[in-house]
Amino acid sequence: MKKLILLFILFQSLFSYSQEFGRKDSLRGYLSPERACYDVSYYHLKISVDPKEKFIKGYSEIHFEAQSDFELLQIDLFDNMKISEIQFEGRAQEYNREFNAVFVNFDRLVKSGEQTFIRVYYAGNPRVAINPPWDGGFSWEKDANGNDWVGVSCQGLGASSWWPNKDHQSDEPDSMLISCQVPAGLQCISNGNMRFHDLRKSTKLYNTYHWFVSYPINNYDVTLNIGDYIHFWDKYISGNDTLDLDYYVLPYNLEKAKEQFEVVKPMLDCFEKYLGPYPFWNDGFALVETPYLGMEHQSAIAYGNKFRLGYLGNTRFTAGLGFDFIIVHESAHEWWGNSITANDISDMWIQETFCTYSEVLFVECTYGYDAMIEYVKNQMSMAQNRRAIVGTPDVHHKGSGDMYAKGSAFIHTLRSVVDNDIIWFDLFKSMTNHFKHQTVDGREVLDYINEKSDRNFDKLYEQYLYTPKLPQFEYELCGWGKRKTLKYRWNAIDGFDMPLKVTLEYGVFDWIYPESDWKELDLCIRKKDFQIANHLFIIDIKKHQ
Repeated sequence: MKKLILLFILFQSLFSYSQEFGRKDSLRGYLSPERACYDVSYYHLKISVDPKEKFIKGYSEIHFEAQSDFELLQIDLFDNMKISEIQFEGRAQEYNREFNAVFVNFDRLVKSGEQTFIRVYYAGNPRVAINPPWDGGFSWEKDANGNDWVGVSCQGLGASSWWPNKDHQSDEPDSMLISCQVPAGLQCISNGNMRFHDLRKSTKLYNTYHWFVSYPINNYDVTLNIGDYIHFWDKYISGNDTLDLDYYVLPYNLEKAKEQFEVVKPMLDCFEKYLGPYPFWNDGFALVETPYLGMEHQSAIAYGNKFRLGYLGNTRFTAGLGFDFIIVHESAHEWWGNSITANDISDMWIQETFCTYSEVLFVECTYGYDAMIEYVKNQMSMAQNRRAIVGTPDVHHKGSGDMYAKGSAFIHTLRSVVDNDIIWFDLFKSMTNHFKHQTVDGREVLDYINEKSDRNFDKLYEQYLYTPKLPQFEYELCGWGKRKTLKYRWNAIDGFDMPLKVTLEYGVFDWIYPESDWKELDLCIRKKDFQIANHLFIIDIKKHQ
């Protein structure tokens, strides 16, 4: 338990540091002319993995359409990974490197609208993950039987830590082929569907697996899972459609996995109800056992919760409810994070806030409204309020860890203000469908909520997302006997005007409309019976005596 708490503190600390930005950050986070000049349509990543040497080699074939005339473009690859050659139309091209950016100098002008590709040959020892998935890279482990067990997690760190690509979340390919060669006796599980196991090119020394992704995919979702896996499967039926469910676990965990993964189908029922159909239907849904906790790798979700309930057995994160936190949270990312991806990592809150709120929807669907309220109250207690949820754009800087629990509680707050579940749930589901298979800016999402709710929540967005502090509700109860008065106001940003529910009569919550200036209302209840509906709103409260 002590180790778990320390890991959680470390996780929070990763989001709480101050940072100054320089050229390296701009090269990583800015959509420069050398990046904006092309739009990626397809990747073919062909890679050989040597677990003994912790070494990879291969090529990345980058297909694109030119968005303007250019002779120079930027791709990305960490500088510890060595490029042997970059080919265009069968000819080697000149290139130069600056930090982790690679600038390719084409030997002819590439015209706007032209569809073509480059092939980047590379090799090296990729970064070893220190605390995956929060500190990413390769996890080179051994299973209980002494077999190699390898996983990759790189959200935040960047996919360019291990393969050449345009490492910016705004540009997703329409599809992708991942070809993975591994030592004999091991399997490679990746994203999408396995097209074939290349027996013709297999020898006694290695096997090659080819996985095809038929939907857009963000580059950090691309992954490899290498191990002595056993495969079992199931089907999820929705109307007249059937979704393939594939599970890959270590052989000695098979029976545990069969029991633990039973939550998948009722979970998908809940998510389909609130979020719409699973967004990668043709590629199937998979859980893959990994040596690290978990990650939302598209159609191949990394699972490392050790077949325990809660968060590695700690049920604080699930408010004591009996479900596997990692399965539910990472699966929700298939909608928010994978299908809908932030253009810039500064808006990573889009992915994590709405994904974490999807946990809330799962709880309400599975355990009921009262359990949902307790779950949200638990999330509220985790808010740190030290740094803004939204990060700095164009420099690869994400906001604070409050994008998870506090962000979810903020969405719950919006639901409370809307005060109409028919409108709210229709809004949430339609929003998930509206942005399906897209990369988006935070402002697009916020504008959509305003439009569909017929409200202007801009001041709420500013307070909760762009400043670290919660709005503070200040109040004072004055008078005695039948002459009692409630004095109240918001201590928040200028113009903050969120309505709030309190008890003005016994046992009944009514709306009040605080502003920055003090207001007064007559009370018809005893002071001790006055309540604030802080289960519906994440706020700070200050009572004046």
